[in-house]
Amino acid sequence: MTARIPRALAALAAAAALASAALAQPQQAPFLHIEPPIATDTPGKIEVVEFFWYECPHCYDLEPLLERWVPKLAQDVQFRRVPATFNERWKISARVFYALESMGLENKLHKPLMDAIHKDRLRITDERQLGEWLGKQGVDVAKFQAALKSFAVESRLKRAEQLVRDARIDGVPALMVNGRYLVAAGGSAQRMLDTADALIGQARKDLAAAPARK
Repeated sequence: MTARIPRALAALAAAAALASAALAQPQQAPFLHIEPPIATDTPGKIEVVEFFWYECPHCYDLEPLLERWVPKLAQDVQFRRVPATFNERWKISARVFYALESMGLENKLHKPLMDAIHKDRLRITDERQLGEWLGKQGVDVAKFQAALKSFAVESRLKRAEQLVRDARIDGVPALMVNGRYLVAAGGSAQRMLDTADALIGQARKDLAAAPARK
């Protein structure tokens, strides 16, 4: 599910043309240059951030491809997820994500939770439904509820909100490569990953050239 995509259509169309020319790869997804670049959380590595929303069907379609793509990333690449926070409903999903992450359960439950939402019609915004589902997964629901309201989750949520604003994303899924390039939602999920691969290569060149500019 995308948010406010129409506003960026003209810019994305222009960026798609630049992408094809600059990277010499046809069939790419649109991408934008982020100015000024955003500092990453993993200095010394090429950081790839997936902006997502648990209830987004396009994010769900991308997930199986990510499951195959992420393990194949080179050692100099670090992947992480950031939940988008366009409105209060989206912030509920973001809190759930960060609460699970703070409990060390994000990797274990991320895909099963998406399956439950998109296949079983679990309403993540329904506290009772979510609690029952988490209980069936062996999660201590009381600890989860405490994590939802914790300072750590609140801090991560604010950081995610700032990152969404800085990256100026218009919808999800979106992939940000090393704080410099944004692969926007649009086209096929595979094209997004193909473009991200090309941009990872470009980021690697950027990093190699950086000392020469000093």
